[in-house]
Amino acid sequence: MPKMTFIERDGTHRTVDAPNGLSVLEIAHKHDVDIEGACEGSLACSTCHVIVDASWFTKLGKATEDEEDMLDLAFGLTETSRLGCQIVMSDALDGLVVKLPAGTRNVMG
Repeated sequence: MPKMTFIERDGTHRTVDAPNGLSVLEIAHKHDVDIEGACEGSLACSTCHVIVDASWFTKLGKATEDEEDMLDLAFGLTETSRLGCQIVMSDALDGLVVKLPAGTRNVMG
């Protein structure tokens, strides 16, 4: 089974099982990683914002225009920022590393 690593806000590295077909957001929730996901993956917020390790960023598909629009609302946006709900695990992403941003901005509530 593929694995991925979350770098939590305190710098802790947490490597977890990452089943194919699940999004990074779903994997985070399955393992009690502190990612909000206020819109439950419907691409209507930026609370599942993650910073993808630069060595992995180019292996991801390009962000859609809708994802880019939501990322514009994210706190602490970087060049390798993506929404966790839009990254779907596959064997090609085995070993993926993402960092949680220092905070989130929930414009839904």
